Amino acid sequence: MDFSALPVHELAALATAVCWAATSLIAAVPAGHLGAVAFSRLRQVSVATLLAALVWATGRWQNLSPHDLALLMASGVIGIFVGDSLLFTALNRLGPRRSSILFALNAPMAAVLGYAFLGETLSPLAVLGIAVCVAGVMLAIFFGKRAGNTHVFEQGKGPLWIGVALGLGAALGQAIGSVIARPLMAGGLDPFVASMVRIGVAGLCLSGFLLLPIPTIRQKNPLTMKIALLTVGSGVLAMGVGMTLLLYAFSGGKTGIVSTLSATSPAMVLPLLWITTRQRPAAGAWLGAGLVICGMALLFAGRT
Repeated sequence: MDFSALPVHELAALATAVCWAATSLIAAVPAGHLGAVAFSRLRQVSVATLLAALVWATGRWQNLSPHDLALLMASGVIGIFVGDSLLFTALNRLGPRRSSILFALNAPMAAVLGYAFLGETLSPLAVLGIAVCVAGVMLAIFFGKRAGNTHVFEQGKGPLWIGVALGLGAALGQAIGSVIARPLMAGGLDPFVASMVRIGVAGLCLSGFLLLPIPTIRQKNPLTMKIALLTVGSGVLAMGVGMTLLLYAFSGGKTGIVSTLSATSPAMVLPLLWITTRQRPAAGAWLGAGLVICGMALLFAGRT
């Protein structure tokens, strides 16, 4: 079999979506226990440390020009420090289903940014795909909860519009971070080195952020062994594995296609939620997720 003919970069993007779908469930409990900022800081520092050990042990380190290093740091600050903090704040407010669907909007956002800054064109079919994605997200958010579903994963906290705004901010941060990193990965940068720099600088930013005298960002509850294991495990899965796969996908795939495939996690999270909560998601959730996938398919077709 000719493995060189396999769409390995696209498969890596789909594997990223699997990692992110599973992580949204694993992370819900520790993110709520610690608070979004403390949770993200522990994740990022632990994963950056593990990646640094891997890079050193395998000799993957490569010299980075000041320009490339600055771009990676900017990608980490915007895509991970800002994006992840907003995502897990949204997760605390909306639960994994709605927050993951909102986060999927990073795909059409990346397509628009790729058009604006990387010279990638948008066909009419791609524009239609973006519109279908937005319609699916809105449907799943407002009509996706089954009546009588009282599981903690489906219980919203605070005004819905705040959670939606946080989720959109997280998606935009991810899209901007991806667009910044895309040219570097296409130039042959090692994905493990890129992940280490991006996650490391985000962890440093969060560590400094937690020193500020702002009560709302403080760690909410003491760190237990169970919470620590869930936090580090979610970080390894989402960032150590998922983010590295995503960067590898960008090394050979187009921005819009890779972002689209990696953002299919909303559809993947629904059966996982069904298994976890033993409560079938409402028809609106399935229909909304289906529209998101259809929109992504249109976007994929429109980008080729």
